[in-house]
Amino acid sequence: MTAAIFPQLEIPETLAAGPGPGNTDARVLARFAAAGVADHMQPDVLRGMVECKHMLRHIWGTDNIHTFGVAGTGWSGLDAMVSAVMPGDKVVAFANGTFSGIDALSLRIRAATKEEMAANPINPQTASVIVVEIPHGSSVDAQAVEDALAEHKPKWALMAHWETGSGRINDIRGFSDACERHGVLGLVDAVSSLGVADFRIDDYPGVAGWASCPQKGICCLPLTYAPVSFTDAYIDELKAHGAYAYANHPIFEARHWGIVEGKDVEKGTYHRTHSAYAVAAFHESLRLTLEQGIADRAQSYETHESVLREAVEAIGCKVTSNMTSLVVLDLPGNLRGREMELVQHCRARNFGIWPTLGEPVQVRIGILNQLNRDAVTNIVNRFAQAIRDLGGQADQDVIDSILNRRYGQSVAAE
Repeated sequence: MTAAIFPQLEIPETLAAGPGPGNTDARVLARFAAAGVADHMQPDVLRGMVECKHMLRHIWGTDNIHTFGVAGTGWSGLDAMVSAVMPGDKVVAFANGTFSGIDALSLRIRAATKEEMAANPINPQTASVIVVEIPHGSSVDAQAVEDALAEHKPKWALMAHWETGSGRINDIRGFSDACERHGVLGLVDAVSSLGVADFRIDDYPGVAGWASCPQKGICCLPLTYAPVSFTDAYIDELKAHGAYAYANHPIFEARHWGIVEGKDVEKGTYHRTHSAYAVAAFHESLRLTLEQGIADRAQSYETHESVLREAVEAIGCKVTSNMTSLVVLDLPGNLRGREMELVQHCRARNFGIWPTLGEPVQVRIGILNQLNRDAVTNIVNRFAQAIRDLGGQADQDVIDSILNRRYGQSVAAE
């Protein structure tokens, strides 16, 4: 049989204005493209890995020695984080959107007994995992965490810090404090908050494991490294009980980054073949994050999200989110039910907004790595035009007035 030779891909520039991935910074792409053909043991690649783990500790705000990047997307980091959960472990998971719901599924798979897995291999109904469902559009609050941990007395608890499925910020302080009170090992999905929010993980001692991703706040291509950080208590748990994992095993991964027996060492041990291109891009994205400063970047997100929020509300949309990198909204009444049509209309014009991935269907518009007046103006105007294209109302004079007023007052935020 003759193999078909397909045409080369021609992927156009797209404005990634959804929950993530975001558009990677040009500086990061330049470092990716400029990396020479090198193996994973080339000295500059190894130097880059050493420097990355130190930069990550600063960005995370931690003294955790086990802080590094797991090769892959955010799911790779999350998989590493939940690897310490063993069959039969009692776990409480809080779900208030699509992705915290998938986190809960990951935990059910990890904690399932052999019999539970055999009964439903794709979606095991694991008796030891209690999933606390929070209504869509609401945040997980301190009382919900306290009540669940007091009642169930689990070994582990997991919560998403920022849930992009619904655009809600959950109470990380309440979660950490409750985990401390009840002697629970907390796990946090920080996929959407790292690099966007101003926080230090060492301020939350009830949390033993953290996992994030490269393609949102860090803005470094989907397939580079997912930042993770683990306390000594988490690593002690792994040493005591192990994990049914190899590729994403936190101790094995840490050794490759030169973290052995709780210390930084001169040379790590082999675990996987790292890419010189990925290391170069990740290194530059972390340098860029530190140059901009976590606090300044967080403030910039707050400023520009508030402008976007005001503009879409002026069009008649109802915003139900409270994240600063994303607005989740209901369309005006005359366009309700046409969310997917609107999203596809925008995507056909290389304007990448997203629907929610579950019920109720809403529209998500993000500003990842779009932190300047021109970028937000472009997003607002393109969304307004899409609303008009579908027969809705979006008064451009009103929109222009909002943009001019807001940015006239906050030029420094650019």
